Amino acid sequence: MFMGQYSHSLDEKGRLIIPSRFREELGREFVVAKGYDECLYAYNNEEWEKFAESVMELPETRKVNRDKRRYFLSTASQVEMDRQGRVLIPGYLRDAVGIDKDIVITGVGNKLEIWSRSKWDEVTGSDAMAKIAAELYDSGDDDSADER
Repeated sequence: MFMGQYSHSLDEKGRLIIPSRFREELGREFVVAKGYDECLYAYNNEEWEKFAESVMELPETRKVNRDKRRYFLSTASQVEMDRQGRVLIPGYLRDAVGIDKDIVITGVGNKLEIWSRSKWDEVTGSDAMAKIAAELYDSGDDDSADER
């Protein structure tokens, strides 16, 4: 299971160093795709296959399902880590979520999230955390059905 948080910077070629703690579980080749909330998701191949299959099983007759396929599958890119643990994140993915130099990599269970430092700070700032805590205690449910 992926967990933890690491700060890194992209090098001049746009490569990201994957923290050593995540490398074995992620694998040398893995998938990076646009995620929710202006971040990227990185899946090992096994988890990506499970997710992609779940998307493909959705009835294509519903527009929301076609949109979900487009959103996730068209932005996905197979990438390969070099011997130093570096991976080139495609420019279109970096641009899509505003990643330029400073990034945060977070482990969130079955995948990694890759954030621009500024967006991560915005999403996890004290105001955001206070709102999450209030919603958890006020609603009594965890909204798990809303996320994948």
